Amino acid sequence: MNEKQREMLLTAQQGELDAVLMYKALAVVAKEETDKAAFTRLAAEEGRHASVFYAYTKQKLAASDKQAKALTVLYKVLGRKRLYPFIAKGEYAAVKKYEPLIADFPEVKSVKDDEKRHGDEVRALLN
Repeated sequence: MNEKQREMLLTAQQGELDAVLMYKALAVVAKEETDKAAFTRLAAEEGRHASVFYAYTKQKLAASDKQAKALTVLYKVLGRKRLYPFIAKGEYAAVKKYEPLIADFPEVKSVKDDEKRHGDEVRALLN
């Protein structure tokens, strides 16, 4: 792997680790049981994604809770109807970021596909 790919993989790995904490925190503050269950499941899936990237980078990273803290505040201030589309947008952005990695790192395709589904699931919580 070249240096650019390594940086992309490390950035992705960090993002997935941070997303674990984000979804766990949202599961705690969410008022609706369906949201809590969805966020708990998504946290576990983001953890699996981080392990996919770790398999390539072999570098242990620590999750940051900055995003989790910010989004729990935003949940309380903005409410779910305004926050969830923002979260879904982040999941869809990951799809685009991961696409260039798939040719050289085939396991990333499953992560990319999951991120699209995550965006769809978060949006569907509002229906």
